Amino acid sequence: MLERNKIRQLEDFFLEPDKRPVPCVYFCRICGYSSEVDDFILKYYSSARAEGVVIEGKIPNPDEKNLSYYNEIMGTAFQMSVGFIGEGLKKWLPRMTISQRQTLAVAIYDALDDLRRSGKNENMLKNAYIKLMCWLYYKFERVVNKLSESCAPKILYEGEPSRYELILLSVLSCAGCDIVMLQYRGDEAYLSLDPDSRLSERYENGNMTAFPQDYSIAGIRNRMQQKDNTERLYGAPPKLANCTNAWISGRFPDDILKPAAERGSDERFFYNCFMRINGVEDKVNYQSSLIHFHSELKKAERGIVIAEKGIQPPSPEEISAISRGNYQSREQMLADLSAKIGFNGDSSLIPVIRKAFIDILLEEAEAEDVPLVRLTNTAVYLICWLRRYQSKLFGNRKMPMAACFIMFGGVQNKKEIPFLKFLSRLPVDVVILNPDRGIKCLVEDNLLYEINYTESLAIAEFPDENTPVRIGTAAYHAERELDTLMYQDSGMYRNMQHGMASTVMLSTMYEEISILWNQELKYRPNFSTENDSVVMPVIFAKVSGVKDGLVPQYWSSIKSLITPETFVIRNLPLINSEALRPVTECAAGFLKNGKLQRDRIRSHKSYTYGFLRESIQNHILDKLQMLIDRKLIKGTFENGTEYTIIAVALTMSIDIVRMIQNFDFTKKNPKVIYINTGEKIISLEDSILMAFLSLIGFDVLFFVPTGYKTVENFYNSDIPDEHQAGNYVYDLRVPDFRTVSSNTRQSWREKIFKRGT
Repeated sequence: MLERNKIRQLEDFFLEPDKRPVPCVYFCRICGYSSEVDDFILKYYSSARAEGVVIEGKIPNPDEKNLSYYNEIMGTAFQMSVGFIGEGLKKWLPRMTISQRQTLAVAIYDALDDLRRSGKNENMLKNAYIKLMCWLYYKFERVVNKLSESCAPKILYEGEPSRYELILLSVLSCAGCDIVMLQYRGDEAYLSLDPDSRLSERYENGNMTAFPQDYSIAGIRNRMQQKDNTERLYGAPPKLANCTNAWISGRFPDDILKPAAERGSDERFFYNCFMRINGVEDKVNYQSSLIHFHSELKKAERGIVIAEKGIQPPSPEEISAISRGNYQSREQMLADLSAKIGFNGDSSLIPVIRKAFIDILLEEAEAEDVPLVRLTNTAVYLICWLRRYQSKLFGNRKMPMAACFIMFGGVQNKKEIPFLKFLSRLPVDVVILNPDRGIKCLVEDNLLYEINYTESLAIAEFPDENTPVRIGTAAYHAERELDTLMYQDSGMYRNMQHGMASTVMLSTMYEEISILWNQELKYRPNFSTENDSVVMPVIFAKVSGVKDGLVPQYWSSIKSLITPETFVIRNLPLINSEALRPVTECAAGFLKNGKLQRDRIRSHKSYTYGFLRESIQNHILDKLQMLIDRKLIKGTFENGTEYTIIAVALTMSIDIVRMIQNFDFTKKNPKVIYINTGEKIISLEDSILMAFLSLIGFDVLFFVPTGYKTVENFYNSDIPDEHQAGNYVYDLRVPDFRTVSSNTRQSWREKIFKRGT
């Protein structure tokens, strides 16, 4: 019989018992997690599944059928002796050898003897004996036949054992099995059964932490299955591998221009570069140095692609050229699409491309737990872009020289990141040039080498020797630096300095509206800026009633709020629902899974905002998405109201669109005054427009002298703020404000609170 011994290191489990430091078996419990422990469990699980037993959860107690069969074969006799137990094993487990039987009989006797000494009577001992025999026959018959001094079958137990399960495991350990217990919730439950750790030892390692909450044998099995599937997916390994950046000196453009022979000579590798350069070393000479760099690449007859202002998305024709199936798993999708990459260059690169394609997509899937549909779309984009650029990159490829893909201006579109990472695993030098340090490039990768310069230069296009190049003098760049110092974190703002903005709604007293109305946003409470984004405090309110019932003063107070930035609505409704029809009919195609399909919107013939500044177009679409996401309008994602929201936002009048185009997020914001004097409820379309303009950054003020419920009918939340200004007055006619005299009298509140604007 092999003795149980303490383990020195986990790898000792995989030595044959007679080749261990001392011939022995191991029985240990693991109560903590580390990467070393995880690797061991994966390996031990494989061994237990092949040569032993894996127990997930409790071992089922013998049922009536099991007990009936036992009684039929063995009878009801019981004696507390090694000889009786040995004879029973001979009859019950006939495949065991004499030595195996003898060892197991002694182990069972010792376990029962411990029970007897703890006070169990003969009937209890008999029941324990029968339970152990049934468990050995139905669960462990495959391992007891392998017991020997040169073979220790593996048992992996998950969970907290009962008293009799622990007795069984101890019997198997004494008989010659290695046993590992996974105790996810710590050691307390086990120690209540074996307080002195007499039957097993606890494995300790200083680097261990608690097991992850979802850790389980089932999860291990799934991981192994995925690994097997992945290995089948890759097929034969490529004969070439990338050696990326290991050879570089860290100088641009010297590294990129270095000939292949100087990069490395190991024929197992191709030597390429994945580099990002933030900022510029010399503003004055930067553009001319890029022209020289491009010229040298062409002289070396390198395949060159320069992508400016992002990589154009695949066209419908490019996408439709890739046939796809109805995939049930990512492995199925990757196997199918990796066979459809359509590379028509050097055949020796096909395994390299296939491996890089699968590597990047699996990395994407595991990093963000990407849904299969989205992962499929990413795969299609990779194939489309590779097909688009392969002739330029690989058409005249001369081994072992790498092609060069230059991404100019950084990367702001996350869809482009997998493609750049994909190319960086191929014989391609991928260079990201981001001269404007104010633009954040989103690419992150463990292969990416980064060079950072302190100087920054804002240029939109990669210079070419055949096109005019504008190069700033040293004085010009010095002036731009001074400009940056003046307008960065100083409270002063350059015209149209910020490209993004969000709104917060101000809750005010009624008297404060006239004070805040004509102020620049930067002077309002809660205004803030961070990087390129502004937080704009706006007014969105309803004024019900007429102060003291004085109608002339009422109209005069409204007139005082009409500024050059104010759009006044006096005739209801503002929006004719028929005018929305062209966009409404195609709005369903503009929304997918609750998200705007921006490329489709901007390429559609009904999109009329293409003449606006790029930042303003993005601002409009951002706030449209926000209005849909927040479900401010009743019926959103319930009865198709989301399509009406899209139609309203994309069909604004030219007067409002011009106000948005002129809007500087730090200065006076555009405004809307909406006057409703009758019983007519404001339409759904007008209500949508007012909420949308508020998100854009407009001040929106409703005047309702009747106090009737109007715009609130179509909002899910308590907007706008309502101010009760005075008596309700009916049947008023909105005057021509050009004929209304201005009210120059100031209230005591205005005298106290009014500030200069």
